[in-house]
Amino acid sequence: MHKLWFLFLFVCAAHGAHTQPYSILIKGGYVIDAKNKLHDSLDIAINDGKIVRMERHIDPSQAIQVVDARGLYVMAGLIDIHTHVYFGTDPSRQYAGGVEAIVPDGFTFRTGVTTIVDAGSSGWREFPVFKKQVIDMSRTRVMAFLNIVGSGMRGNGYEQDTRDMDGKLTGQVARQYHDYVVGVKVAHYSGPEWTPVDEAVKAGNIADIPVMVDFGGSTPPLSINDLFFKHLRPGDIFTHCFGELKSREPIVDPATRTLKPFVREAQKKGTIFDVGYGEISFAFSQAIPALKSGFTPNSLSTDIHTRNVNGAMKDLLNLMSKFMAMGMDLESVVATTTWNPAREIKHEELGNLSVGGIADVAILGLRKGRFGFFDYVGTKIEGNQKLECEMTIRDGKIVYDLNGIANPIIAPRTPVPATTHGGL
Repeated sequence: MHKLWFLFLFVCAAHGAHTQPYSILIKGGYVIDAKNKLHDSLDIAINDGKIVRMERHIDPSQAIQVVDARGLYVMAGLIDIHTHVYFGTDPSRQYAGGVEAIVPDGFTFRTGVTTIVDAGSSGWREFPVFKKQVIDMSRTRVMAFLNIVGSGMRGNGYEQDTRDMDGKLTGQVARQYHDYVVGVKVAHYSGPEWTPVDEAVKAGNIADIPVMVDFGGSTPPLSINDLFFKHLRPGDIFTHCFGELKSREPIVDPATRTLKPFVREAQKKGTIFDVGYGEISFAFSQAIPALKSGFTPNSLSTDIHTRNVNGAMKDLLNLMSKFMAMGMDLESVVATTTWNPAREIKHEELGNLSVGGIADVAILGLRKGRFGFFDYVGTKIEGNQKLECEMTIRDGKIVYDLNGIANPIIAPRTPVPATTHGGL
């Protein structure tokens, strides 16, 4: 009986495609879009993977599926520019084909995320394998920062080898895979040398892409003033910007709890400050005084991996809600997860809702109540609102619908590889 009903819906949809100009109509939602400066109740019509019309009222009879977005917020599909998704089964390989990376489609759509960037799990040496195993197999749009270490994030011994940090080879592979590689990553190096950063910038210049820096650590810590003004270029990204660890210089002085003046200057000159929440790389002791001083990050990102999804971080929506609890407004957190990261990775076709543009859409609800948000040291703050994903649309197709707000409901089906026979 269920098969007959599905067949009936399929036939109706196929027939309607000839008479109805829109495949999906999002109706009655409040649209927030930083690029187009939209903060208004608008209907959005979608067809052939594109946004084809945006107006205050569009006749629902013109659409095959109508999404009831009343009381909900509609925005571009969220972008998380710091993730680790080069997953595998070898525990010795950590994030580079190991068990500490996470499967993209398992966490993205249910949180409104349509685009992620893997932050350096793969180096130039194994990028073709990463592309074949993860990027090509994911419904989520997966891009990558290429690690300056040729072996990628395989663990401490590999990531400390400056001989495997080759800016020329990294830049060449980045250019070869320019549709997928959006930047170069420095990660986890512990030492006083600037070799990793300088080689990454060399690669960035070759491929015309930004560099993302995660200072692994040094004793004494390397100077972030020198990093911002002597090594990085405008558009390069400083991730884990609210971390407070002994081996890294923080942006807020731990003694006075004031933002260091040169940090604001660096942001004005074009240094991008990304949250990169991680497991131990975010502290309220840094974020709260920075935000109170008027300093806000350019982008929010999770640094998601298997060790932090059940801890303080959880997911991008929790992170957005956390920043709202610290005083950022909804429009600002939407900008830092849509239009800002799209520009940071030089993919301005993403992160916005524009007629003629890609139909990647997140529809979120804002639940009122009493919520607790904590960091890894146990500091807790409370908030009275929390974001939840009601629907995600990727390339004009509904890929997640929490409460069945689409009418009719046509359950999304993931394409099955030809070698798979069971579980259908």
